[in-house]
Amino acid sequence: MRKTFLFLDTIVNKVDNKGRVSLPSDYRAIVKELSTEIVCYRSLTAPCIEGCCEEMLEKLASDMENSLDFFSQEQDNLTNLIFGDAKRFTFDSTGRILLTDKLLQYAGITDTAVFVGKGRKFQIWNPENWEKEEARIRAEVLKNRPSLKLPEKNNG
Repeated sequence: MRKTFLFLDTIVNKVDNKGRVSLPSDYRAIVKELSTEIVCYRSLTAPCIEGCCEEMLEKLASDMENSLDFFSQEQDNLTNLIFGDAKRFTFDSTGRILLTDKLLQYAGITDTAVFVGKGRKFQIWNPENWEKEEARIRAEVLKNRPSLKLPEKNNG
């Protein structure tokens, strides 16, 4: 049986003046188990950086190929904004990655970054922006009170 790897928790780390930041140790352990690097790109839905293992991007590519017309504008837009923007990052000897100026500026990150686990991916936020986003999400969830329908058990 295959082991499941999920990015969990919310962790704050310092960013040095060169743009280096330590990936949380739990996240590094997942990445090292699956590959030797992570992939990051500008989020399509929020002012933050999305990060994942390359395996997740491979799944995304397959899902897009199977669900979108290969020559559609939607497929072109998504692949340009995700794969055309994505960059592989390897760790230095202390577990840091060097984020690009483009990514740091997009997310508004200067000297501190917040890593937010999202299961098979994670996000990197500016602390003030994450605080506002987390409050917005909590208010929305409390208002809408989502439910999760569990599959029925087969008693046979």
